[in-house]
Amino acid sequence: MIFNIEEMNQKIILLADDDMDDTEMFCEALADIDESIICHCAVNGSDALRILDGLKELPSVIFLDLNMPIMNGWDCLTHLKSDSRYKDIHVIMISTSSHKNDLETASKLGAVCYFVKPNSFSDLKKVLRSITSNIDNGLKDVVVSLQENGFKHVFNCDDSNL
Repeated sequence: MIFNIEEMNQKIILLADDDMDDTEMFCEALADIDESIICHCAVNGSDALRILDGLKELPSVIFLDLNMPIMNGWDCLTHLKSDSRYKDIHVIMISTSSHKNDLETASKLGAVCYFVKPNSFSDLKKVLRSITSNIDNGLKDVVVSLQENGFKHVFNCDDSNL
């Protein structure tokens, strides 16, 4: 069997979001950042779990929207963190909401961070570039760095920072 070195180092991401416009913008931003990133897209938490069950290689990070039909982001996150196959995958909660109780819930349920969807395509690319280039090097440090640089869309899910 011959392995392509690029394939072995490929970054795999799973996005669960029922908003097709947001999904399209997310995928377009990823393609602009690095065309080799593989992004699997789900329309809800149940679909995300189905996709995960069928993957040969698990994603390095999962972006979960909060408000989705059938299975919302909270229920999906709870399932992911209670399943030994998926509990170590980095999960980033995404939403248009920036309510403090949502940030606290994300932290309690085990998300790495909470990402408020930006209106700006360039802001989205900035966050995704930082995350995808540091998936294996500690995402919490990336989140802290983004916050320290004045980026107001990403919140660390460390209880001491809420």
